[in-house]
Amino acid sequence: MLTSRSPPPPPPSSSLPLRLRSLPPSLISTYALLLLGFSAVLLFFSHRQIAEVDRPPFSTDEHLQVSQEQLWDSFGYGYHGCVKPTSKYAAPQRMERYLTVRSNGGLNQMRTGISDMVAVARLMNATLVIPQLDKRSFWQDSSTFADIFDEPHFIKALQGDIRIVKELPKELESTPRARKHFTSWSGAGYYEEMAQLWKDYKVIYVPKSDSRLANNDLPIDIQRLRCRALYHALQFAPPIENLGKKLVERLTSHGRYIALHLRYEKDMLSFTGCTYGLSDLEAEELRRMRESTNHWKLKDINSTEQRISGYCPLTPKEVGIFLQALGYPPSTWIYIASGEIYGGDTYISNLRSRFPNLVTKETLATKEELGKFASHASQTAALDYIISVESDVFIPSYTGNMAKAVEGHRRFLGHRKTITPDRKGLVEIFDLIERGELAEGPQVSSLVTQMHKFRQGAPRKRYSSLPGSKGRARLRTEECFYENPLPECICLTGKH
Repeated sequence: MLTSRSPPPPPPSSSLPLRLRSLPPSLISTYALLLLGFSAVLLFFSHRQIAEVDRPPFSTDEHLQVSQEQLWDSFGYGYHGCVKPTSKYAAPQRMERYLTVRSNGGLNQMRTGISDMVAVARLMNATLVIPQLDKRSFWQDSSTFADIFDEPHFIKALQGDIRIVKELPKELESTPRARKHFTSWSGAGYYEEMAQLWKDYKVIYVPKSDSRLANNDLPIDIQRLRCRALYHALQFAPPIENLGKKLVERLTSHGRYIALHLRYEKDMLSFTGCTYGLSDLEAEELRRMRESTNHWKLKDINSTEQRISGYCPLTPKEVGIFLQALGYPPSTWIYIASGEIYGGDTYISNLRSRFPNLVTKETLATKEELGKFASHASQTAALDYIISVESDVFIPSYTGNMAKAVEGHRRFLGHRKTITPDRKGLVEIFDLIERGELAEGPQVSSLVTQMHKFRQGAPRKRYSSLPGSKGRARLRTEECFYENPLPECICLTGKH
């Protein structure tokens, strides 16, 4: 039988220190409380010190906390690519009107431009002549359309949309033609008006192909045609596709990998005026390059203001800090998709010290395999594109044409994980680290992870123009259609 227990009797007065026996009871109680409080504080700090000593180093602890699912998995939420024409879409008309095009820019600017011109040819009831590619860009690439793309497939894949021929008929080679710079970001109504040119000409020559169509407010069948052209018809030439697949296989043999579009290249740093971390001689070299490039309008650029505003590509060192803060372990395989990194090993060494499994197409492929693509930057860029689209995670250090095109393609394929760095927010963190006011570790990891919680390629509708923008200027601020073709080309499961 349980019995209640009475509290223990108080200690005899003889157990108190001699000096306290003569003190009033109230003072003795106060002394006891102070002693108890001091003991509690001492115990708290001793436990805290033990916890800090026993805690594993940051890298191990953080990587244990970040699950594989958080690091690698993408969430498409049932969205998938949908490019099937609607029931109102008619077969193309055979018209003896021809659209000839010089597609300007680098590889991805040309690809999206060609896709635009396919849609323009449809809107104008024209036959599209296989585009001529830009041979005057920074890269000075002499590649033809057939060198980069599977030309027969391109023609066949779009035969239900427009008529495409390899060249103008002989009888029209010397005929007068209209040279027309179509207005950027134009809608369907604009091209219906431009069709009046067929009254006087049989051939229209378009010297620029990029951004010829609006991002929004186009008929859904035109938008889906743009996607069919880019994602289905514009396949790379078989030699490029075959080597690209081989390199992907070599990477995946090691497990999952990140494709890092490291835009730390001479032309990009010069164009943006970003010289943070460079020597005075290097900064001067980039300034001279910008001054001598005629079509780069902005010459005098404040590098510090550019960086603080988030307009600069992340440096290789900053990318390393960023990836570690997200929780990726040093063993992660990282493919660098880019041209020649400015400064070479001088600036790449810090990133390599954090992530030793750093590879490029030059280290993945043999000299013989890459030999056939030597001196053709657009063809080697196509290899980067294939490997980036197929990667488990894609991370661009700058939002350029390639970053936008790859992100859009990955969204189309089920919203594969694409982490877009918040450069403006990250610069604030990097500067605190640089000044010694913040140490790399759990706090940086928490800040960076929270900052990028909603920047990982999950489904969302395309952004409209920025608030306050007016007139045609607002069109420039809209999110690029090819960066996020939702909702026109991406549907929920069960919907088309």
